Amino acid sequence: MRIHAFHRLYQDRLQRSTKPFLARGSKIARCSFCHVPCEHCLCEYQPDIETAVAVMLLVSENEVFKPSNTGRLIADTVKETYVYQWHRTEPDPQMLALISDPAFFPVLVFPAQTEQDRARQLSALPKFSDGNKKPLLIFIDGSWREAKRIFRRSTYLASLPILSIEPEQLSSYLMRKASNEQYLATAEVASLVLSLCGEEKGAEALRIWFEAFKESYLLGKSRLKPVLDRPALKRWQAYQQTV
Repeated sequence: MRIHAFHRLYQDRLQRSTKPFLARGSKIARCSFCHVPCEHCLCEYQPDIETAVAVMLLVSENEVFKPSNTGRLIADTVKETYVYQWHRTEPDPQMLALISDPAFFPVLVFPAQTEQDRARQLSALPKFSDGNKKPLLIFIDGSWREAKRIFRRSTYLASLPILSIEPEQLSSYLMRKASNEQYLATAEVASLVLSLCGEEKGAEALRIWFEAFKESYLLGKSRLKPVLDRPALKRWQAYQQTV
């Protein structure tokens, strides 16, 4: 299994925490990497594909501890993924340097809410090729309420171009109830954006991996009848044989 930036942020936050994070389902023994119940651990099936884009995750205060988080699935799939804890007044200097790095074309993935936001929207994403800047796809990883706050209060994001996703299908995210059913999980949004970047292999891998994660996560829900033959995981295993 590949240890990536999301895992490292989780371990760092865990070491610095003064009290346990008691989310719903906290009594379940979970793998410290994939965060599904230990008996259904997915780590051995982690994706191993190549993509030509980079990703940055800005993680809200407690999102890294939530077992239902899907941002880690992006880091599983896109090997060049940078993960930072969000701070309004003390942003990580390495994060700021990455945004201003001339080798990257940073794009903030967020739904435009105002006319000012829409003026920053991109009509198309640049394709990565020799001589072009590599797209740096920036996702805000948190609840919708947290994401809006981060979007509005981060001055270092204010000048970045925006890619606004308008999904044609409703979210399949059943692990955490959103205030609006059309708000997608972070991994679902990333799959759509990877497709727009021409990264079809990455998009398909993330979509199928998300379904396998969701299935395994829900096996820990006592109120649900478990599907023990795990068809989504079998689809993922079959996909892995083709790449």
